[in-house]
Amino acid sequence: MIRKEELKLTQDWDKTFPKSDKVNHSKVTFVNRYGITLAADLYIPVNAGDKLPAIAVSGPFGAVKEQCSGLYAQTMAERGFMTLAFDPSFTGESGGNVRYMASPDINTEDFMAAVDFLSLHEKADPERIGIIGICGWGGMSINAAALDPRIKATAAMTMYDMTRVSAKGYFDSEDSEEVRYAHKAAMSAQRLEDLKAGEYKLGGGVVAPLPEDAPYFVKDYYDYYKTPRGYHARSLNSNGGWNVIGRESFVNQPILCYSNEIRSAVLLVHGDKAHSCYFSRDAYADMIRDSKYTDNKELMIIPGASHTDLYDGGGKNLIPFDKLESFFREYLK
Repeated sequence: MIRKEELKLTQDWDKTFPKSDKVNHSKVTFVNRYGITLAADLYIPVNAGDKLPAIAVSGPFGAVKEQCSGLYAQTMAERGFMTLAFDPSFTGESGGNVRYMASPDINTEDFMAAVDFLSLHEKADPERIGIIGICGWGGMSINAAALDPRIKATAAMTMYDMTRVSAKGYFDSEDSEEVRYAHKAAMSAQRLEDLKAGEYKLGGGVVAPLPEDAPYFVKDYYDYYKTPRGYHARSLNSNGGWNVIGRESFVNQPILCYSNEIRSAVLLVHGDKAHSCYFSRDAYADMIRDSKYTDNKELMIIPGASHTDLYDGGGKNLIPFDKLESFFREYLK
């Protein structure tokens, strides 16, 4: 039997962005194929008819739906789409009785379960469903698009490939057997320490207080997650972070292996000031290499945008919502 867990969902508007009067908002839940109940915010345009194009949204890695995925969802709903911003398994208001764990497989499945929900909703058109993934969930969204033909269009915003950075370090600077072995040995030892302690040790969220000599990208994260701009009490990055062993499987389970077989439309958007921009550049190159499906693939680089500027616009309206609207209107028609 497929059963939903009864989740305790806040009914307060506790988002990091103001509520729009152009959309109707409600809390919903749905179940993925691992039996984990996910919590989501559903946004439907006011006075909308039935059979709307629909978009599921999630990310960044370590964030919650009350942060930028909700902003994306509400804004796209203002533009006529039915949208669903969800908390991934083990995080936020979603279920999973071990907290703050991540999995390349389960988190890809989270997107597919969101597609299940939208496909069966009376107001959504099951033939016009897309997804938006932000940061680490940008990689998951592309992985889901490679696996699920029901997804007709995918936008990956300021994308991270979390398996690549976990296995190889930033800019592949730790791409060696010896470094990976040391990481694996440390996590294996931590597993036993956690069991002896009876709880999982947290790895820490975004560093605070901010060191004076912090790298630019650390300052970028701090400015979003640790200030009123983007702080949220349920956000891992704003608080204690993932479990130390939370990303263990990412070292050994790469995603995006079959991205060049994606037949549906994919748009990758990144800022040229983002430390992470190489993820999108490389993912796009891999996606079109030896592919028969290149006409509907696009890489869009935003001049002057940092990584977190595409979380909330960075106070400069840098999220290209007009482009997102035209992209989804073209491919969800």
